[in-house]
Amino acid sequence: MALAGLGAGAINTVVGSGTLITFPVLLAVGYPPVLANVSNTVGLVPGSLSGVIGYRAELTGQARRLLRLGAASLLGGTTGAVLLLVLPERAFRAIVPALIILACALVVVQPKLSARLRRHDGEPPAAARPLLYAGIFATGIYGGYFGAAQGVLLIAVMGLLLDDDLQRVNAAKNVLALLVNGVAALVFITVTDVAWAAAGLIAGGSVVGAQLGALIGRRIPDGALRGVVVVVGVLAVVQILGD
Repeated sequence: MALAGLGAGAINTVVGSGTLITFPVLLAVGYPPVLANVSNTVGLVPGSLSGVIGYRAELTGQARRLLRLGAASLLGGTTGAVLLLVLPERAFRAIVPALIILACALVVVQPKLSARLRRHDGEPPAAARPLLYAGIFATGIYGGYFGAAQGVLLIAVMGLLLDDDLQRVNAAKNVLALLVNGVAALVFITVTDVAWAAAGLIAGGSVVGAQLGALIGRRIPDGALRGVVVVVGVLAVVQILGD
C-alpha cells in the first residue's frame, strides 16, 4: 500500500489518476469498496499537499484565480462526498469513461480550440467564465465521489478556458484537487469509518511520490505533458471498463 501511495502521489502531481493505483490495491487486500474509496481519499490528501508544494513556483500570480475556482471545487467536493455516502457505489461509473475520453480529446485539441475562443487581447470571452466555474464545480463533484482521472478533467477544463501555459494549469490543478480531496476527507472522517492503517501507509508513500512527480513533471515540455495526460486518461478508461 505504501508503494501504491508512492506511485499514486507521483502520477497525481503530474497528471492525476493515482486513485487507479491505490484503489485496486485496497480492494485486493480485502477492504469493501466504499471503505476503500473513503480511506483512499483520506490517504491521498497529504500527497496532494506535497504536490502543491512541489509546484509552488508555477503558482506565482494565481492566488486570485484560485480563490474563485477553489470555492467551486470546495462546493463540488462536498457534494460528491455526500453523494458517495448515499448513492450506490457504481452510480457514476457508467458515465466516467465517456467523461475521461471527452477530457482527453479536449486536451489534444485545446491549443487550436482555445485560440478560437479567446479575444484579440488573449483573454477568454466573458461568456466562458460561467462555463469555467461550472466545469470546476462538476469536476469537484466527481472528485469527491470517486476521483479517478479528476486531474485529467481539471486540465481539460482549465486548459480550454484559461489563457495560460500547461505547467501553470497543472499547478492550479494540484491546488483544486487538494481542496476537493481535503473537503471530501473531512466529510468522510466526520460521518463514516476510515481504515486508518491503510490511509496512513498511502499517505506516507504519496508524500514522497508527489515530490518525485513534481521533480519530473515540471521539466516536461507542454507538448509532451499533453501526451502524458492523454495516455494516462486512456489507461484510466481501460482500467475502469475492465472493472
